Amino acid sequence: MTRDSARQEMPDQLRGDVRLLGEMLGSVLAESGGDDLLDDVERLRRAVIGARDGSVDGKEITDLVASWPLERAKQVARAFTVYFHLVNLAEEHNRIRSLRERDDADNPPRESLAAAVRSIREDAGEDRLRGLVDGMEFHPVMTAHPTEARRRAVSTSILRVSEQLERLRGAHPGSSVEADAHRRLIEEIDLLWRTSQLRYTKMDPLDEVRTALAAFDETIFRIIPEVYRTLDSALDPVRSGQRPPLAKAFVRYGSWIGGDRDGNPFVTHEVTREAITIQSEHVLRGLETACARIGRTHTEYGNLTPASGDLRDTLATAKAGYPRLMHEIAKRSPNEPHRQLLLLAAERLRATRERDADLAYTGPEEFLADLRVVQESLAAAGAVRQAYGELQHLIWQAETFGFHLAELEVRQHSAVHAAALAELRAGDTPSETTQEVLATLRVIAWIQERFGVEACRRYIVSFTRSAEDVAAVYELAEYALPAGKAPVLDVIPLFETGADLEASPRVLDGMLQLPGVGRRLEETDRRLEVMLGYSDSAKDVGPVSATLRLYDAQAQLAEWARENDVKLTLFHGRGGALGRGGGPANRAVLAQAPGSVDGRFKVTEQGEVIFARYGQAAIAHRHIEQVGHAVLMASTDTVQERATEAAARFRDVADRVAEAAHTAYRDLVDTEGFAEWFSRVSPLEELGELRLGSRPARRSAATGLDDLRAIPWVFAWTQTRVNLPGWYGLGSGLAAVEDLDQLNAAYTEWPLFASLLDNAEMSLAKTDRVIAERYLTLGSRSELTERVLAEYDRTRDLVLKVTRHTRLLENRRVLSRAVDLRNPYVDALSHLQLRALEALRTDEAERLSAEDRSHLERLLLLSVNGVAAGLQNTG
Repeated sequence: MTRDSARQEMPDQLRGDVRLLGEMLGSVLAESGGDDLLDDVERLRRAVIGARDGSVDGKEITDLVASWPLERAKQVARAFTVYFHLVNLAEEHNRIRSLRERDDADNPPRESLAAAVRSIREDAGEDRLRGLVDGMEFHPVMTAHPTEARRRAVSTSILRVSEQLERLRGAHPGSSVEADAHRRLIEEIDLLWRTSQLRYTKMDPLDEVRTALAAFDETIFRIIPEVYRTLDSALDPVRSGQRPPLAKAFVRYGSWIGGDRDGNPFVTHEVTREAITIQSEHVLRGLETACARIGRTHTEYGNLTPASGDLRDTLATAKAGYPRLMHEIAKRSPNEPHRQLLLLAAERLRATRERDADLAYTGPEEFLADLRVVQESLAAAGAVRQAYGELQHLIWQAETFGFHLAELEVRQHSAVHAAALAELRAGDTPSETTQEVLATLRVIAWIQERFGVEACRRYIVSFTRSAEDVAAVYELAEYALPAGKAPVLDVIPLFETGADLEASPRVLDGMLQLPGVGRRLEETDRRLEVMLGYSDSAKDVGPVSATLRLYDAQAQLAEWARENDVKLTLFHGRGGALGRGGGPANRAVLAQAPGSVDGRFKVTEQGEVIFARYGQAAIAHRHIEQVGHAVLMASTDTVQERATEAAARFRDVADRVAEAAHTAYRDLVDTEGFAEWFSRVSPLEELGELRLGSRPARRSAATGLDDLRAIPWVFAWTQTRVNLPGWYGLGSGLAAVEDLDQLNAAYTEWPLFASLLDNAEMSLAKTDRVIAERYLTLGSRSELTERVLAEYDRTRDLVLKVTRHTRLLENRRVLSRAVDLRNPYVDALSHLQLRALEALRTDEAERLSAEDRSHLERLLLLSVNGVAAGLQNTG
């Protein structure tokens, strides 16, 4: 696909939005920096486009970028970064339009809940469908993993631009509304241009809490009941809203933000306590507002819609307990008993938020009881539409979010627990770290007492190597609190490395012998959770081998659960980038080992993914539907049998691919001096200056690869346009299997193998060999440069042969078009970044003045931000 053909394939409205936003940005640049700034931006834009079609030599671009003063280079980098923010927004609007156009109840879109309902009903019958729907669970867990390169100020500025673009496109042509929207749109673009793209201060964990909560406030809280309604309507479209719901609240949000202290010294017990308090404030405000709004609409006259005995008794009790408040409510709602109880509930939510013990609810169940009294009374009086309409939406929200919004999960490294226990058992004075571990367990107990057990009961142990690592948490809880006062704990082992994944069934065998685990199995109908780490396993053994080992671990754990009569939930610690287990979530679910989903899917939603998936209501709705569809379909006998047969048929092929891929990957990263070379060829060491999050990039002060976290590992490779963690080793692996027909059959018939190659193909498409070579040569290790590029060539060639595509992303035209149109502009930012990186990596760098070094470092960081926006990937 050429650039011109890609442009021609763009939908008219998308092309129009991109042109409009680009022209407005051009006007802003000319107003702000003069026509010469706009001219420089245009010169670079035309040059990088020319380089793609061969009419411009790369050296011309290098010379052009080098000719600018550093201040001008920074302005140009900012211009391309803002342009990408605007293009991303335009594509987002186009996606929303497409979703609306495909919204057809009679012909539901692919990968929707309605499509899953129709398919399962036809294939397995009504009873099986209802069983799957009733047992479905989706548990997304927000994390503060630092992969969102944008400042919150930039993100909110983009949202304001989005609002004005939507307003403009919805206005009548020639109207005053259109003129005002046009004025406001360019005003907001001007403000986005003038907003610093970089953070000047490091984020603290509570900043991260508030940033994530913006997604809850603006989209998630609102769209969750709409998703449930979609499912309910699919199950019974005629009577939805006139009968008790057939769809249950199947989504439960979790959060690590403010609870994940593994390698983050800034997450303390005080932070954890404050994080859940902030969450509670947000959800109580949301429920209070919704309850008051719905309450005001329930003006059913008591003579026409009489109250049930339970509702009258509830109101009588309230009048005795809160006579003044009930007098005011009754005065505003005479003979409107249903309205009175809902308005009372809203007041009680306010009191709960303000900690007014006399009026406050003791917990969400008490609030839900009041709502159900109203619902049952309305239904008994014949007002079924009022009973099961908007009131049911409020009930779904309360069931989903409780009074805590998202369950706060705590995570800590097993080595920290082991060291704390050693001190306590020896009777030593507890160190500061050990005191913090004990204080955290006390805070969990406080959270449970204040907000309920569901607000915080999961405790994840990173790098679990044995059952003793799980037992340590239970023993530490006994040290932390008096007998009988320990919190309810579900201790979750996290298996991250290749060796740990292989050993996981043995660890679970040992866990069954622990009294704390046995007690929780009895209390939860034998439910158990295990977490699988994608990021560190891929960094440890390479993307191909990690995919197979994770698949094997899932299959083994599912079999272990069946043998031990355990209802297992696998918690997938997936990143946003392809090198960290990222990619389309619905396709990932369908590629899981048969039996490992079983109606339940839990996954991390990290950094940039949160904004991308939950920044817009329509996209958030679609994301949850796609995952719900995949969870239902992956749990059917038909899909599991097909996957089982394919796995048996092609497993030998996959093993040969994985073995050769692992060898190639480890040969590269184990090369002497590789870590130092990587630091020189990438902006790895400078990434910390972006202040993306509160967590350090390394687990310790060591400078090797072992202690480097997976996020900066992937982020740095993305910036070099190499994208190595997403594909390296796959070419050597495919080359080890000489039968192309067999490889193609595996790709066609086995979802896991297809997902592996499709993700690699996407990563390869975002790789630029020419620019990548410039980065790699900065390390002055020609043999490493040649090895990486040779593997890229091998991988690209064989992926195309196995998929039988004539070019990368041939079967994904929308994505291919976007990548083809974006790549030249990403090239522009890469050239700017290379100017800075080359100056900082030369032997003369030490002689740079403080001012020049500062300008170069800022140019580097601005370009990093822009490349992240252009590729829509960080770590």
